[in-house]
Amino acid sequence: MLTFLDRIASRLVDNHFSTSCVKTTSRIYKLFHPWVKFMKVLVVGNGGREHALAWKISQSKRVSHVYVAPGNAGTNRDAINVPIEATDQKALLEFAQQNNIELTVVGPEAPLVDGLVDTFEAAGLKVFGPSKAAAELEGSKVFCKNLLHTANIPTATYQSFRSAEDASRYIKERYPEPNDPAPVVVKADGLAAGKGVIVCETRSDALDAIDRIASRKEFGTAGNELIIEEKLVGLEASVLAITDGETIVTLPAAQDHKPAYDGDLGPNTGGMGAYCPTPIVTPEMLERIEAEVLVPIVHAMKRARKPFKGVLYAGLMLTSSGPKVLEFNVRFGDPECQPLLMRLQTDLVDILEAAANGTLSQLNELQWDDRPSICVVMASEGYPNAYEKGRAITGIEAADALEDVKVFHAGTRIEDGNVVNDGGRVLGVTALGDSISNAKRQAYKAVKEIRWRGGWCRKDISDKALEN
Repeated sequence: MLTFLDRIASRLVDNHFSTSCVKTTSRIYKLFHPWVKFMKVLVVGNGGREHALAWKISQSKRVSHVYVAPGNAGTNRDAINVPIEATDQKALLEFAQQNNIELTVVGPEAPLVDGLVDTFEAAGLKVFGPSKAAAELEGSKVFCKNLLHTANIPTATYQSFRSAEDASRYIKERYPEPNDPAPVVVKADGLAAGKGVIVCETRSDALDAIDRIASRKEFGTAGNELIIEEKLVGLEASVLAITDGETIVTLPAAQDHKPAYDGDLGPNTGGMGAYCPTPIVTPEMLERIEAEVLVPIVHAMKRARKPFKGVLYAGLMLTSSGPKVLEFNVRFGDPECQPLLMRLQTDLVDILEAAANGTLSQLNELQWDDRPSICVVMASEGYPNAYEKGRAITGIEAADALEDVKVFHAGTRIEDGNVVNDGGRVLGVTALGDSISNAKRQAYKAVKEIRWRGGWCRKDISDKALEN
């Protein structure tokens, strides 16, 4: 009987039958499976991270419907798109209430910083993500750096400024000669889609970065305040953890590739690829990161009366003196989320719900595919600067059909029945392999199947793992 009902439930979910039909089957199913519940889940966002979340959530046996607002061409295949922008709190709340959404997962940083979690919780709805107050950890680099300093968490030395004049004066005083080397990093305080960080080598680089951020306002109001910090030397890694404010579940370390071009050259982007795990973060190093970074920041947020629950993303530089924090994000990284979820074998809904409920301590140890995974981002011509949208993309289905490959959509939409590019970072071609080399080979084999005018990618994603 249970096997028969399982088949019916699976068929209903796969074909997105009507709500009343699903509810009727759910009631019958619960007579035999009282611990099973057909859930409706809403994922907020439209990027590659949100496609990966929707794809993984849809694999849960507990879930009947996965909605994505607003979604993209890929989520339209793996879930149900809802034409509501991620920043439209009123419409999202109304949709969740009218459709009996039992768990909402907020993907991008902007709605978190704007307080979407607070809005849902005030209405009595379950939501995964940090509050508006806690999201300030990413929403303000000045707040983050000040908290790191107060909590004695290792990070680069820094100064914050409210005007271009003060910041420029600081650089000129510290580096008086026009040709002086100036190994600093200039950062916009607010959200800038991963692009408001400028690495400088000379005094003129630093002055130009200040002008771009604080005078020309290339990143809008994110540049109302800025930070100048020392440039750290070492290897970068991303360590993500899920926390309910009390318990921390650390995920395998990943490595992102921020610069646009091969060899880590060119301007910073939102991320051109990632791989997981990264060999540079050994089990011993991961323990040190937990003890020196993750646990202290959770305690510091609690002391600051901004208790944190959700995803803690620590961007780290592994220096000769140990790990130092470059930044904190308050959501899954994009593209780190894609290779992470390719490897995850535990039901993601169990994890997210436990974090939202404050019961992570009761969760069993997470299970992972032992094989490494690599995500290669394919981007629009001109990215991270101006690019043209609406160019038809072919070969996605052929790439998806390859063994151990999943193409996650980021900047795509459907136009006249065709998938077209609709953003700078367009696709995250993700593959598993028995080794990092094999995963890379499979990912780039899939990349070769995909074509659109001007589409491009870095060719060296994961090479760092083989060099170190």
